[in-house]
Amino acid sequence: MLVPIAADGAREFVLKQIDLPHGYYWREMYIPQPTTGPSAAAFAPDGKSLVYSMAGSLWRQTIGSDEAWELTHGPGYDLQPDWSRDGRWIVFVRYDKDAIELWRLEVATGKQQALTQSGAVNLEPRFSPDGRHIAFVSTQGTGHFNLFVGDFDLQGLGSVRALVAPRTTTLDRYYYSQFDHSINPSWSPDGSRVYFVGNPEVAWGSGDIWSVSDTDPNDRQRVLVEETTWATRPELSPDGKRLLYSSYHGRQWHQLWLTTPDGKSPLPLTFGEFDQRNARWSPDGERVLYISNEWGNTSLWVQEVVGGERRAIVARQRQYQRQMATLTVRVRDERGQPLAGRLMVLAADGRHYGPDGSWLHGDDNFDRSQQSQENRYFHCSERCDLMVLVGAVKLWAMNGFARLPVEQSFTVEESGRELMITLRSQPLPEKFGTFTSADLHVHMNYGGTYRQQLSGLAAQAQAEDLDVVYNLIVNKEERIPDVAEFTAQPRHFGSTTIYQAQEFHTSFWGHIGLLHLEDHLLLPDFSSYRHTALASPYPHNGAIADLAHEQHALVGYVHPFDWVIDPEREKILSHTLPVDVALGKVDYFEIVSFADHRSTAEIWYRLMNLGYRLAAGAGTDAMTNYASLRGPVGLNRVYLAITDRSPAALGRALKQGNGFVTNAPLLGLTVEGVGPGDTLRLSPLPLAGEGGGEGRAQRVRVEAAVRSIVPLTDIELVFNGKVIKRLRADRTGRVLDFEGEVAIPGSGWLLLRGSNNTPQTLVQDLYPYGTTNPVWIDAGVPPPAAIAEARYFVRWIDRVIEAASARTDYNTDREREQTLQYLREARANFESKANAN
Repeated sequence: MLVPIAADGAREFVLKQIDLPHGYYWREMYIPQPTTGPSAAAFAPDGKSLVYSMAGSLWRQTIGSDEAWELTHGPGYDLQPDWSRDGRWIVFVRYDKDAIELWRLEVATGKQQALTQSGAVNLEPRFSPDGRHIAFVSTQGTGHFNLFVGDFDLQGLGSVRALVAPRTTTLDRYYYSQFDHSINPSWSPDGSRVYFVGNPEVAWGSGDIWSVSDTDPNDRQRVLVEETTWATRPELSPDGKRLLYSSYHGRQWHQLWLTTPDGKSPLPLTFGEFDQRNARWSPDGERVLYISNEWGNTSLWVQEVVGGERRAIVARQRQYQRQMATLTVRVRDERGQPLAGRLMVLAADGRHYGPDGSWLHGDDNFDRSQQSQENRYFHCSERCDLMVLVGAVKLWAMNGFARLPVEQSFTVEESGRELMITLRSQPLPEKFGTFTSADLHVHMNYGGTYRQQLSGLAAQAQAEDLDVVYNLIVNKEERIPDVAEFTAQPRHFGSTTIYQAQEFHTSFWGHIGLLHLEDHLLLPDFSSYRHTALASPYPHNGAIADLAHEQHALVGYVHPFDWVIDPEREKILSHTLPVDVALGKVDYFEIVSFADHRSTAEIWYRLMNLGYRLAAGAGTDAMTNYASLRGPVGLNRVYLAITDRSPAALGRALKQGNGFVTNAPLLGLTVEGVGPGDTLRLSPLPLAGEGGGEGRAQRVRVEAAVRSIVPLTDIELVFNGKVIKRLRADRTGRVLDFEGEVAIPGSGWLLLRGSNNTPQTLVQDLYPYGTTNPVWIDAGVPPPAAIAEARYFVRWIDRVIEAASARTDYNTDREREQTLQYLREARANFESKANAN
């Protein structure tokens, strides 16, 4: 995702030592997160009490009591505990200083010791039944998730060895690396075998359930074929007869299942439209312990295997190791009215804090030259109470892009602290109109830690000052978590409007968004899924666009490009954006999105130079039920110059391009009073010789304004892809007002863009960036011929035809020929432009 940009710093992946694709999947679904609710737990040897991770610490609580005792308090965040059978030790992982290491806690004394210091990511430690070994997962040596076992004694952890040898697959895997992984270890009751999840020759899902001998790595047995993403975590019952694991097989959410050690006929143990995960057996095998998100946030439950009676383990009274106090934060606008907002609270111990029950979200990248760890934040409706470490505290607060954020440092005393935060309005001047903001690309639920509902999604949007949310219903491999939410009707929650829409997935042609479907989702929601019954590249995106347009929906390309495509250098090129634009299938294009904005804009400019009036859209691709996400909702948004939120009005304004897209700056632009998306018609200049008026500049009056929540380094007027005027903001870099004449050298398009070369803490994106849609200018002469651009796309489509022709998994010859003919038609379109005189 990171591309070279002229910057003083750069955002890089969290835990960048992990060398695997699609970090926004495995980081959320596999790497533990310091949620305010419980995230993992284990029984004490006597089965009467528990140890669990919550809010970055380990806690001990007796079943039946509501009082919890803090066992550890960093530094960093402590997660994934396991209790030795003799009761003496608790092993856990500590997420600190950009690594995750194994630690142990001596229960009687509270003494802690690091067991690994490799700088790698070490996860899921499990004691062998005799307490002499620890199985765990580590990225040491490879950057991939591999299974290890080490000898455990009073000195620590030694003689660490790989339990499963690393290997590569023969499959082309899209979401998973070519390197196999081995994860989720647990021991058989006699300690002779380790059960785990591995994915040798598995194309989709994190893998099957296996077992391996503790003494002979070659003695491996597949137990059960399974597809669940990252959450299976198998564990044998103490009697060795039942294998407990989590699966979403045949449904949209994870529940607990039971099979046998040899994988016979699995049956579900729990039921519900929510997730039950991270399950553990009690020492007597009569109960199971698990984490659920049925309340939205994470919660901890103990359930009887026979009868199903269960109880929630809730820490209503907490005994802290360190001095804590209550911080109360109230958020107000400049008139003193209550306001929702996004808050980030960082204490002197280097930990981020949130209110009990709040959803703590972590960023997926950060600039290590500016900060030592990623942002962790929560949304506050108007008042929030949270326990923080006594001492120095730093707070950031914001509410969308039309109010100035606040950064404040203060001290919390033992008696607590109350704080009033005022977020002052900084809107665009009224002359640029009234806007409705929309995030065109949100996934309400997508396999994440939390369970989101429409009311919660609306609350997040209100804290981000976002008016309209498009929930793009989409598959996560074989399930579609929000499929039951589909309706063509909007849902209104106070100031927020939510539309159900769709993202159509292919790993070949590129992903597309389908907005305002009037009747039904287009199923099965994906094509070109290799090594499945839906491997065929048909339907291509153009065919899906036709089906969507039959329902009067809008079609847009989403999160498009991380670099400027070079057709000669791409290993494989199958993205069909130019194909579908040429053939009139595309209504909008996410310029600001989960991609590189400048690279995407360069391709957009080339298409517009060829006369394609392709409107800019914006979407965050935020998975709002994630604890670790690229987000939050509304990070990337479009501002449409309307107040009507009906499907017709929103669709018309989006397709017309009446507005701007941004992740930070608000942008206003008019040219001779004409705004983005509309056409300015000028009187032709008098003829100047044989060449007519071409090459002669006309002067037009431009009014522009910028209001930004962060400083901008570049504010530019761009005409036909070239900067024709650089504008200067005030000394803060956040405000610009410009009125003046600008020379326009003919017909074409003009837009305003603003950016900063350096990442900014409050903009959880590669860099701050915003652009208006263009004002189209008809100067009475044809626009310049864009022959180079046409040839560029001809070569692009040649490569797409090459890739499509090489596929051997079309269902029929008719599918293949229809697809290739469609591509050839688009190529002919660009070729005619390339040959224009």
